[in-house]
Amino acid sequence: MSNFLSIKSASDLLGVSTKTLRRWEKEGKITSTRTEGGHRRYDISTLLKNKSDNSLTIGYARVSSYDQKDDLNRQIIVLESYSSSHGWDFEIIQDLGSGMNYKKKGLIRLIKLICSYQVDRLIITHKDRLLRFGSDLIFSLCEIFGTEVIIINRSEDSSFEEDLAKDVLEIITVFSARLYGSRSHKNKQIVEQLKEVAKNLE
Repeated sequence: MSNFLSIKSASDLLGVSTKTLRRWEKEGKITSTRTEGGHRRYDISTLLKNKSDNSLTIGYARVSSYDQKDDLNRQIIVLESYSSSHGWDFEIIQDLGSGMNYKKKGLIRLIKLICSYQVDRLIITHKDRLLRFGSDLIFSLCEIFGTEVIIINRSEDSSFEEDLAKDVLEIITVFSARLYGSRSHKNKQIVEQLKEVAKNLE
């Protein structure tokens, strides 16, 4: 019975509770077989068909700080317009935080949805909107779980120097709050000088 899953594994696959599975079975939406001990077993192919019927297109937008709110809104507008023009049912997940922060609420939710086979396609405006470092890991997860990845502005990828400057600025941003927290005028000067150096790399 290797092609069959327990109710717990089936609920994890579909991203729903075991209670929901029992209700769906009672409503005739899915079926199960029983083991000799009376335990439910669900056919994987049937579950995946049910999953595909409920798949979503997810648009992911992110900025690093509150003063980039206008950029976040622009990303959302582009993602919504792109999805609507293709007639896809979609949801926008947005994050506010560093691209080096792997614990952002929206990113964690996105990963959970991908790993439960609920995302048909993932759309981002630029590769670095996902993560500054490690976006390829998310793309690998998408490949494993059958999620298509669409990067709208792939043709506008920045140069190595521009990427380096952005990475340096991102690192400075992460640590500057700690330096500012000490209320040291000297620390603030250091941060501003580092930012200026990073901008000159572009």
